[in-house]
Amino acid sequence: MKPALLLLLIAMAACGGDGVVRSRGARPATQDDLIKENRDAMRLEDRDIDLYLQRHAIAATTSGTGVRMLLLRDEPGTAVRPEQVVAVNYRLELLNGDSVYATGEGRPESFRVEHDDVESGLHEAIQTMSVGDSAIIVIPSYRAHGLIGDLQGVPPRSSVVYRIGVVRVGR
Repeated sequence: MKPALLLLLIAMAACGGDGVVRSRGARPATQDDLIKENRDAMRLEDRDIDLYLQRHAIAATTSGTGVRMLLLRDEPGTAVRPEQVVAVNYRLELLNGDSVYATGEGRPESFRVEHDDVESGLHEAIQTMSVGDSAIIVIPSYRAHGLIGDLQGVPPRSSVVYRIGVVRVGR
């Protein structure tokens, strides 16, 4: 018998023949178990964000959805509204300080507020800003890239930190 075939048969036997690995004595998770696990994960993430803010002496305000924000520069002007296209310069970091993405110098990126595929927490926070404003925005994973990350630079269940400035707003 070929070694590869032997290994395949051993693996199938370990899985019960149907390809599903089962641990002995484990019971299926109930919806209540999953909800509790999710709440615990959110509490830990909130604690990590608070520790990050303390470590960096960032006196951010917290929205009802958990997004933290500190305006660094607050210019007079009309706040960004849904449907508008906003151009921003930004640097995106993880809580450990790793830089993930950034706009090139003099090359802001644009997105349509409440429409384009950016973090829902960013859509929320950007609507408190106007042209010329800059801010630090900390977005928990459940308002950023969620359970799986962005499959590139942002790992699963990661809070993200935006250092962002609004360059222009248009239609």
